[in-house]
Amino acid sequence: MEGLRKLCVIVEEVRAEAGHPVEPPTLVAAAGAVVSNPLAGRFVEDLAAVADAYCEPLGRLLTDRALAALGAADVEGYGKGALVGLGGEVEHGSAIIHNLRFGNFVREPVGGSSLLPSAEKCGPAGAAIDLALKHKDDHTVRSHHQTFEVRIPDAPRDDEIVVWVALASSGRPLARLPAFGSELASGSV
Repeated sequence: MEGLRKLCVIVEEVRAEAGHPVEPPTLVAAAGAVVSNPLAGRFVEDLAAVADAYCEPLGRLLTDRALAALGAADVEGYGKGALVGLGGEVEHGSAIIHNLRFGNFVREPVGGSSLLPSAEKCGPAGAAIDLALKHKDDHTVRSHHQTFEVRIPDAPRDDEIVVWVALASSGRPLARLPAFGSELASGSV
């Protein structure tokens, strides 16, 4: 893919939480791509150049990499993000990740139906971004509301964007919050 500088895959496997075993372990895999930003350093009304260059190839590539990192684990949650270098705008990253030509390549391979939660911001090389994760079919499933922090030490450079896809095998380890809305049903607000 033209404009691709590097790929990074981060996997977290939680086997114990608060002194209790987590069985099966909770897995979260995030795949990130560092790509050049053709819009850096200038204001452009039409963002099609960045969307056309990256939506479909990154949606496919990052989802494939994150799935491979999870191995045989089923996917229950997902999220996405874009960290734009300081020469660009948040809108440049948003043009990639807030596009069905990106999101459908994440949803379809994992059988998801809900919108992908997202995080996007501008930052210097090495900045962290917290990827929001939610259940792939129902955003009200509280056990799957979590974040996963990612960073790449030398990215994004001012004229780059780091695009992320994160997949999770389950919700938070040992999640035990009551069902969404149950606090209203009990009358205690």
